[in-house]
Amino acid sequence: MRLLTTVALTACLFFRAGIAAAAACSGHGVELQVLGSGGPELISNRASSSYLLWRDGRPSVLIDSGGGSALRFGESGAHVADLDLVLFTHLHADHSADFPALVKSSYFQDRSRPLPVLGPAGNAVFPSTTQFLRAFFDEKNGAFRYLSDFLPPAGRVIEGAYPLRPQNITLAPTVIKQVYAQDGLKVSAAKLIHGGVQALGWRVAIGDTVVAFSGDTNGDNGNLEKLADGATVLVAHNAVPEGVTGPVRALHMPPSVIGRIAASAKVQQLVLSHRMSRTLGREHDTQMEIEKNYAGTIRFADDLDCYSLAVEK
Repeated sequence: MRLLTTVALTACLFFRAGIAAAAACSGHGVELQVLGSGGPELISNRASSSYLLWRDGRPSVLIDSGGGSALRFGESGAHVADLDLVLFTHLHADHSADFPALVKSSYFQDRSRPLPVLGPAGNAVFPSTTQFLRAFFDEKNGAFRYLSDFLPPAGRVIEGAYPLRPQNITLAPTVIKQVYAQDGLKVSAAKLIHGGVQALGWRVAIGDTVVAFSGDTNGDNGNLEKLADGATVLVAHNAVPEGVTGPVRALHMPPSVIGRIAASAKVQQLVLSHRMSRTLGREHDTQMEIEKNYAGTIRFADDLDCYSLAVEK
């Protein structure tokens, strides 16, 4: 019998130490947790962009690791030792700055299997993903060379550490390509436009559940709607309001473009993240603009919100 996927996105609120955030994930099935719902601004109670996919109570895939998200990772109850995969949409600081902190935290955990780290290739302005990790952990020139055991030369095994396995994902402009498949986890990527930044969108399939991540993009090259086709959830970045023009529009998609892409892809649910001061407080207008094209459920993300993606026959 063909599986019909239904999604129940729930966020039960709780309060602790001055933080109003969503409760811990349930530990059942596939769940999406928002570790960082903000952007590069330092906005109270919002870490920069980061997301975590759970499988039956185990953290499986980390997408981005912006500033402040390492703390949220710890608050979620996750451990780096359990991760299967790390994905970077691009290497702006608000998407990658906390990665060394996560690696350092894993020093106190028991992990020996390699950790794949997939991300974009470089250009004249940005390093590739492999260069990015070397800049941190290279044993001779890395900023944190004291952690070089996590990035050993090929063929070398360091007792008490695990190897990071960075991989540059190089794609033709219109290609949607599967780049990882193991243990029921399939990952595809596509090039997206974020000004002059090398940027990727991700599609993560765990069984019948599919979560697509836009990262930062202006949404103009036609790849995101293909990447998110039929997705259970699309996590889209709500960094700019409707009507924005100029260089900012070249970097980010306004609500009307988000709505058009979500409708074209026929995604079941839409989670809006990367929320900034120019969009916070404009949720009603944003939702109204998206709903001109998209009829599905729209959620505005906060740090530690957890969405249960239930699959029923």
